[in-house]
Amino acid sequence: MGTTTLDRTTRAGATTRAPARLAALGRAELTLLVRNRTALFVGLLMPPGMVLVTKSALNGMDLGKAGLNLGQALVISGIGLALVLVVHLNLVSAYVSRREELVLKRLRTGELSDREILAGTALPSVGLALAQVVLVSVAGIAFLDAGAPQRPELLLVGLALGVVLLVALSAATAVVTRTTESAQVTTLPMFFVSMFGSGLLIPLDVLPDKVASVCELLPLTGAMTLVRAGWAGGVGGGELLGAAGTALAWTVLAVFAVQRWFRWEPRR
Repeated sequence: MGTTTLDRTTRAGATTRAPARLAALGRAELTLLVRNRTALFVGLLMPPGMVLVTKSALNGMDLGKAGLNLGQALVISGIGLALVLVVHLNLVSAYVSRREELVLKRLRTGELSDREILAGTALPSVGLALAQVVLVSVAGIAFLDAGAPQRPELLLVGLALGVVLLVALSAATAVVTRTTESAQVTTLPMFFVSMFGSGLLIPLDVLPDKVASVCELLPLTGAMTLVRAGWAGGVGGGELLGAAGTALAWTVLAVFAVQRWFRWEPRR
């Protein structure tokens, strides 16, 4: 049923321009996402649930050392969790599922470019993640005393870098993921590394200096540093440039891996 939906939608928009083709593929993917109860659970319920778990962990930390109050720390954690859980976890499964069902192979026979196929498949997950970010932000301002973002432009840059990076990393992770079931395993390294090393659960400023220095080089740390600076401030210009450079470097590596090794049909 999923393959038929995608093929029919793609044929209908085959003669349209790129934005319309992306929109058509995105609508088809959204239909499949709504039908997937597991993906909906991960996208809708896990981020708020994980924020509650994070609150228990943060209560015993000296957040003042990181220049944060509890509300700000929870909002920043919630934003990061929405990106990792909704974009990365859902999207790896989506890429692998479409590949194994030969959907990606069929889409390449039409007018869609490879980038459009990957981007269109990602649209529903990205949209759902950004909706979660908005909800977390509004809840933080209204109920958690998080205040308003001090530098919204940095927050938006961090979100943009995080989304692009995680889409690219999801496609790269799909390379080593043979089935949708094994996606539950191949996505765990990125999830745990981000949770404990990129500032989602534990602010880097409360870690020992040597550990924090290593964690600054992890894939999502750069984007999360910009998100934190956008919400709470207190980050110097040099650190901001380093964070942006780290995020861009990981994005370039992930894009290179996708261009070099991404598979558009199942291994036989």
